[in-house]
Amino acid sequence: MERHFDQQLGALRKNLIQMASCVETAIANAVKSLIERNSELASLVVQNDEQVDILELEIDKQCVDLLALRQPLAIDLRFITSSIKITNNLERMGDLAVNIAERVIPLNQEPQLKPLIDIPRMATITQTMVKDSIDAFVNRDTELARSVYERDSTVDALNDQIFRELLTYMIQDPANITRAVHLMLISRHLERIADHSTNIAEEVVYIVKAKVVKHRAHAFEEP
Repeated sequence: MERHFDQQLGALRKNLIQMASCVETAIANAVKSLIERNSELASLVVQNDEQVDILELEIDKQCVDLLALRQPLAIDLRFITSSIKITNNLERMGDLAVNIAERVIPLNQEPQLKPLIDIPRMATITQTMVKDSIDAFVNRDTELARSVYERDSTVDALNDQIFRELLTYMIQDPANITRAVHLMLISRHLERIADHSTNIAEEVVYIVKAKVVKHRAHAFEEP
């Protein structure tokens, strides 16, 4: 019985890792489609979103079945309940990657508004946060989770900077408004992806240490 339970937990963990991999790929391709002005790649991101949704439903079912039939305790219980939250964050990240791709397609039909400097920089930090939050989950590494949390403020600052710069372009020439709005929203979507990565990092701390750090600004620094 115990061995079967471990196998079920392993299957859940495997599906979570697969879902995370799909989401990482979607984000990377969405960013690449923007930088390389590749509308076909952007369309592929939109088309592949169904795979993430299917995995979300499967993982939710696995979690409910484990909770209902196995009545897990301690770290196993925390792992399963956190898996539900992590899955929700991954699904939202996948949706945000689609949102970016959907903004890229009309952007690519127009001349480039400006050289892309801060958005690719922001995207690189965000993608690293996504990867590290998943690695922290897989390896139960609370220090790596903490480093994800600490990078979030950098992404927030870049989002604010990009907004101010694009607002200037809009004020200078109303013809820039549509393209600038698309870029503003792409920046905002990247910022939200970073937030979801931070949420996953918080769940890692809960799984490993049974410590709730959500909504607590200095919780990662507490002894």
